Amino acid sequence: MNAFAPVSVVVPCYRCLASLERAVSSVLQQTRRPAELILVDDASGDGTWELLQTLQARHGEWVKTVALPANAGAASARNAGWNLATQVYVAFLDADDAWHPKKIEIQYGYMQQHLDVALSGHLCRQLIESTTNNLAWEVALEGVQTITWSRLLLRHQFVTPSVMLKREIAMRFAEGTRHMEDHRLWLEIVGAPLHTVKLQVELAAVYKPVYGASGLSANMWGMEKAELANYRYFYGQSKLSLPQLLLLQCYSLVKFARRLAIVRFLHRM
Repeated sequence: MNAFAPVSVVVPCYRCLASLERAVSSVLQQTRRPAELILVDDASGDGTWELLQTLQARHGEWVKTVALPANAGAASARNAGWNLATQVYVAFLDADDAWHPKKIEIQYGYMQQHLDVALSGHLCRQLIESTTNNLAWEVALEGVQTITWSRLLLRHQFVTPSVMLKREIAMRFAEGTRHMEDHRLWLEIVGAPLHTVKLQVELAAVYKPVYGASGLSANMWGMEKAELANYRYFYGQSKLSLPQLLLLQCYSLVKFARRLAIVRFLHRM
């Protein structure tokens, strides 16, 4: 199957010289290649922009590049790429992660057959750097789960590198936000309501630790504050009642305390 899939791939890039070519290679190796790849440099200032230019020269018009004037975070970088996209669907990939070779074939194939689906995500496989070339594991779509508003409020159902959505969706990532911007957007889309599903198949390799690496505590607290802010945002939008807001905030803080305890325990080992 050689025809391009009508998918624009958006990759926010920030000081990613060590991993970007792995991510781009995983897009190139798709069994159903997307129609365009959009690389957005978030004012890296370390040679990332020059690498983007090299990749564009190597792959021609298939690669588009854009440089943000100032560092604004992944949300703004993804929006910039999304706004440049020309295809029916947009898929997101982080510069430090990678895709299974059949990601586009399976995910686009499902969305093409189910045109009522506005957004789909899927499972990911946690890998470590020593297994960077192990991307072609056996895959099979084992089921599809509809993502509801209540389910998504209680738990993040998928990470951004697993998401493919319709380009025509009017909502965007919250500009300038640096934590939990994806969860907020997915909640807005599901609450619209737009049909959202999770494919039960691992189609991406995520190299980031589940709870992060060294120096994580400050980052974890930033994510927790962002999740609490998201709940307040939806309360302000009258999507949550006051009792629901308070319950969700308590639930979130309990989860945060548990994650923090796990990380501290692992760091002592």
